[in-house]
Amino acid sequence: MTPADPSVLRRKLLVIVENLTALEPIAAMTPQRYREELFMRKGTERLLQELIEAAIDLNTHILVQDGHGAPDDYYQGFAWLADHGILSRNLADALAPSADLRNRLVHEYDAIVDAIVLDAVRKAQTLYPQYVAAIERYLSNRTAR
Repeated sequence: MTPADPSVLRRKLLVIVENLTALEPIAAMTPQRYREELFMRKGTERLLQELIEAAIDLNTHILVQDGHGAPDDYYQGFAWLADHGILSRNLADALAPSADLRNRLVHEYDAIVDAIVLDAVRKAQTLYPQYVAAIERYLSNRTAR
């Protein structure tokens, strides 16, 4: 197996960091103001979707390149990174539900509830910096070998 490509991983990490930065003002919005602004809502949904998809892509790339195979679903990708010591179990368990949110945003399975999206933004602001740090540690450990 060829090792995970650091340039691919760093490009995906950049998407996560840029989107987290773009979402910072949203985290402080009241639900009422958020509901009133269509472009803000749609932009927020797209930024979350891209952020989550970048993480899903990272998970799959790392697992496949490290010889573990692709996870059966996006949720499982986070769990498998914990199984292989890349993420803590607590972080993986906290991040995995974002895969479900991604599916709702993309496929519009249910009406998108503004309060859930705002909550997801706030959680992303807390959890995804930890995810980025864990992937950076993984990359550092790989290049140190």
